[in-house]
Amino acid sequence: MPDFTDRLGHLSQPENLDSLRGIARGVEKESLRVTGRGQLARTPHSPLLGSALTHPAITTDYSEALLEFITPPTSSVAEVLATLEDIHRFTYRQIDEELLWVHSMPCVLIGDDNIPVARYGSSNIGRMKTIYRLGLGHRYGRSMQTIAGIHYNWSLPDVSWQLLQVIEDSSVNLQEFKSRRYFDLIRNFRRYFWLLIYLFGAAPAVCRSFVAGRPHRLVPFGKDVNSLHTPYATSLRMGDLGYQSLAQRSLLISYNNLSGYLQSLQQALTLKYPKYDSLGTRDAHGNYLQLSTSLLQVENEFYSSIRPKRTTRTGETQFKALAVRGVEYIEVRCIDLNPFQPVGIDARQMQFLDIFLLYCLLADSPESDTHEYHNILENQTDIVYRGRDPQLQLRGRQGAATVATWGKSLFADMQPVAELLDRANGNQVYGQTLKQLQPLLQHPERTPSARILAEMAENNLSYFQLALNHAREHRDYFLGSPLNPEVEARFREMARTSLVVQQALEAGDSLDFESFLGNYFQQYQLRIGE
Repeated sequence: MPDFTDRLGHLSQPENLDSLRGIARGVEKESLRVTGRGQLARTPHSPLLGSALTHPAITTDYSEALLEFITPPTSSVAEVLATLEDIHRFTYRQIDEELLWVHSMPCVLIGDDNIPVARYGSSNIGRMKTIYRLGLGHRYGRSMQTIAGIHYNWSLPDVSWQLLQVIEDSSVNLQEFKSRRYFDLIRNFRRYFWLLIYLFGAAPAVCRSFVAGRPHRLVPFGKDVNSLHTPYATSLRMGDLGYQSLAQRSLLISYNNLSGYLQSLQQALTLKYPKYDSLGTRDAHGNYLQLSTSLLQVENEFYSSIRPKRTTRTGETQFKALAVRGVEYIEVRCIDLNPFQPVGIDARQMQFLDIFLLYCLLADSPESDTHEYHNILENQTDIVYRGRDPQLQLRGRQGAATVATWGKSLFADMQPVAELLDRANGNQVYGQTLKQLQPLLQHPERTPSARILAEMAENNLSYFQLALNHAREHRDYFLGSPLNPEVEARFREMARTSLVVQQALEAGDSLDFESFLGNYFQQYQLRIGE
């Protein structure tokens, strides 16, 4: 059986290097719309931005005020960043005096009732998307849904997969091989993603209003009782104040293979969960409260740090798409908005993610058991609240180790992967990226989370004041630079077309909503592994 060295060596052959230039990545970046004074915007999604239901690049997430910008997959890091810049410039020219909040943790909130749920029109799929969000609000509270982050979509080109399949002498078809190896990547990612939270976590503090009425372990920031934090926090977004829940912690999702993953997810999608069952799907007036009474309404409700993904067809669930056609790419979901970068992410972060993900794919990846599953959850909690604590010990397969010690070992293991990517791309940017980031292991004060707290302390700013200043700075950056007229015309046409497409969907529905839902949820009954 080939190991890490064999896989790396095979891809390093001069005739095989070109394949790695086809690595595709794309970004989904969320940002809250806020007023000029930093309060959550109550205005609807602007028609000047197009239809949130059908626009390919500008949509909304949970709230009507939570914008999501999407870049198409490309082999160029620079192209991803340029596309994000264009979307931001166009958007800022359509939202009047509003700002985009550039931190992951939200601004001042005034109760759930003041957080508008996203609306997608009267089509069956539009109604379903809104009801799903209403259900999230009932289950977890709406404030949690105002958190923003970055999702990094990543895939290896088929020619690279074919090269790996040759060295592994695999007799299964290419898609089965890809699905199996993507799950190898996912298992290693889950073992090591604490490193991403340490290096790039940028959510060490929140406004007191975010946790109003909820238990928490945060403390005031010095004498500022309105800013809460923990001294060594990295990314509160990735902890129990963010996309975590007691209900979902009961889930034991298998990542050993696609079949096991789908089977464990299927149970959560089809079995009633007592707390949600007592709520019911409708209120006394017949209005929908949630889509179902299962632990998960749809698969996207499972808040994982990484997901296997497959592009879906019209009306198709992600569950069925994976079951029928296998894994196409992976989605990394643990990256905070970087408030020190105008678009929330920079080339160095993306290059590190490329190294990290390729390492997770090429490294040996034994199957996980329940013990390791729970260790990973504990590591996540610890790195969120105590990530910059030099005494913190994380749990690995080889025993406990500090962030600095384990991180140094991972950087050493990733070095040949960076060199491979540099040879493939004819530059030295990947090696330089590792060289620039490794010192953060010994100097936690250089991490984004520490820099945020330091800026608050040095300038006597609350978290809210700091974040509002950053939002205003980025708005001035985008409005202060021109938008290419051709790019602007293209975005205006995309907006217009998306509105026309939404109208056509609404006019073309032939099923009543209940039948539509029935057909949709029937896909979760698919028999797996046959």
